[in-house]
Amino acid sequence: MNRSADPPQPPLPQPSYPVPWHVDRRDRTHPMVTNRGATVQFARVFARTSRDPGRTLMWGHVEHGEQMEVCLCDTDVDDVVVTLAWFRPEDGHEYIWRFVV
Repeated sequence: MNRSADPPQPPLPQPSYPVPWHVDRRDRTHPMVTNRGATVQFARVFARTSRDPGRTLMWGHVEHGEQMEVCLCDTDVDDVVVTLAWFRPEDGHEYIWRFVV
């Protein structure tokens, strides 16, 4: 049986992608999220606590520089985790990023 002298190489990982979002937490019940990267498609926000299964905000298409508010009224901001999910037009993959206030 003949074998290649070099074993097959695993595929290289994709280059890193900086998270496009910046969060202004000055008002913890209404953090402002700014898209500092390229335009993203179909952005969604999920806010969940240990007691509340959460709420979902559909932002849709978010342009570079656009600011969006996450309303956390009636939520324990010390217990909330906010998750942003979006699709990049360049590759069509879904990306997810989480933050706390």
